Amino acid sequence: MTYSEELLPGTQRALLHRIATAQAEGRTPSVVAAVQRQGRIVWSGSRSCVDGHAPDADTQFRIGSLTKTFTAVLVLRLRDEGLLDLDDPLEKHLPGTAVGGVTVLQLLAHSAGLGAESPAPWWERTSGTLRPELADVLGEQTRMHPPGRRHHYSNPGYTLLGALIEAVRGASWADVLQREILEPLGMSRTSTQPQAPHAGGWAVHPWADALLPEPPEDLGLMAPAGQLWSTAADLLRFASFLSEGDDRVLGAASVAEMRVPSAPSESGDWQGGYGLGLQLVRQDGRTLVGHTGSLPGFLAALWLSTEDDVAAVVLTNATSGLFVGTVAADLVGIVAEAEPRIPEPWRPLPEVDAELLALTGPWYWGTRANILRLTADRGLELQVLQGSGRGARFVAQPDGVWIGLDGYYAGETLRIVKAADGSVTHLDLGSFVFTREPYDPASVVPGGVDPEGWRGLGA
Repeated sequence: MTYSEELLPGTQRALLHRIATAQAEGRTPSVVAAVQRQGRIVWSGSRSCVDGHAPDADTQFRIGSLTKTFTAVLVLRLRDEGLLDLDDPLEKHLPGTAVGGVTVLQLLAHSAGLGAESPAPWWERTSGTLRPELADVLGEQTRMHPPGRRHHYSNPGYTLLGALIEAVRGASWADVLQREILEPLGMSRTSTQPQAPHAGGWAVHPWADALLPEPPEDLGLMAPAGQLWSTAADLLRFASFLSEGDDRVLGAASVAEMRVPSAPSESGDWQGGYGLGLQLVRQDGRTLVGHTGSLPGFLAALWLSTEDDVAAVVLTNATSGLFVGTVAADLVGIVAEAEPRIPEPWRPLPEVDAELLALTGPWYWGTRANILRLTADRGLELQVLQGSGRGARFVAQPDGVWIGLDGYYAGETLRIVKAADGSVTHLDLGSFVFTREPYDPASVVPGGVDPEGWRGLGA
């Protein structure tokens, strides 16, 4: 049995109502939004203050700091090709800056301790020609915090990453972006300069219904931090890539790595974090990954829920007033809650490995009961039988051990320990011993097991 890929009329109306309310209450000249489910655009809509002149999903808007995610993808490509390591100091590949000791990873995660902005004049409203050298972007006070200690958002940090890409590739950031991301993903409506049809940027007076045009400045060296123009349709293509990966650009494992928190959250912010070029937020019980962006005259947001396989983009042409991140998150929530994802049908394994099957079932860490399951991808999954605990998934390695993929045991080694006759005696997980019975005297339990065994209160 299948279900219609189209959204139900009630869901479509709820989406339209949300952006209509946002445009009216946010007092923005126009807003366009689109939603994708299971890799397919299932809804788009827009509102405008000009009758008969609303944008659509193919209209370009400036996307500001959403550009950073593209820059991060280019850096991860260099890593995957073996041209750099994320723990490399910047100086190794881009000598001569005043901050060469910070690492590539710290720059990606905004934990290098660099300033949030470049020195005056206000870079977002001035030409990039005023900052022709990296020293002009960094200024004299290059360090705000010790590297690696906290998340401190830095536009100059992503400028350095753009320069790093150019140094390693021997080509401009814009050319590398076009060749390595935009063309393979078919993002023909994403560019460093506006291409018609595109929206014009506006400022709305905070206390009057009046408009002021915003100048679309070229950011120069700071382009890798916020230069791009794009459309709702193109950004949803990018969302599909951020969900599944694409071997022509970046594999699924590396894209998943981008979605993992890589820096300490700001103090008190327990609902958000930052990965490698991706913002992470928790809202209404779901995790959203993506990025928001702003430049004078424009606001943008892309959020993706991998669990629901739903993504949303919201673009508007106002400097402030509309909380695009909240609206995009609401659009994801509307679809995910009104029309929950239909799970794939259960299917048995195509074949059963008897040796792996014999490992399944209960195992005990001391007295804590766990269940070991064989998964459809021939992995192992450890689950605590009652309450919360240290569950994890494991993937087999060529040398016969298993490596944890997530949770407490991420990166830890699981070994299947056997006796001389080949029978399994216990599991060794990061030095913890798991036995078939609680403190099994027949297994190798560190510290030994009292030879008198279990006893009652009167013993």
